[in-house]
Amino acid sequence: MSIDYGTKRVGIAVSDPLQIIASGLDTVPTHKLMDFLKTYTKEEVVETFVVGEPLDMNDEITSTTKKVYAFVEKLKTQFPDTPVVLVDERMTSIEAKRIILQSGVKKKKRREKERVDRVSAILILQDYMEQLRHQNG
Repeated sequence: MSIDYGTKRVGIAVSDPLQIIASGLDTVPTHKLMDFLKTYTKEEVVETFVVGEPLDMNDEITSTTKKVYAFVEKLKTQFPDTPVVLVDERMTSIEAKRIILQSGVKKKKRREKERVDRVSAILILQDYMEQLRHQNG
């Protein structure tokens, strides 16, 4: 499961059991995220939490990065048996907007920030799965 953490909303994506395809699951208000994750993990197996790490273009930590790190600590406390991995998420929102534009989604729906958050989460998860494939040869 990947998480594109934001101060207002969180995009969530999951993969198929073989970890080949990432799909958008939901967009959740940030203040409801932990409840969502607790409910979801009771019904589905989550092997790893993949969280987007929002560094700036110079690899520097931003105010959002600090919030993500605090969230990661809370995630590790709430789900101690599930690994948490940070993945560089730079450019995912820009790429998500490009993908949505190219997909032919109507202009009104392209403005929905929830859609961008979900697609960003998909991109984060795909990046992570590609890294795993390269490591495992």
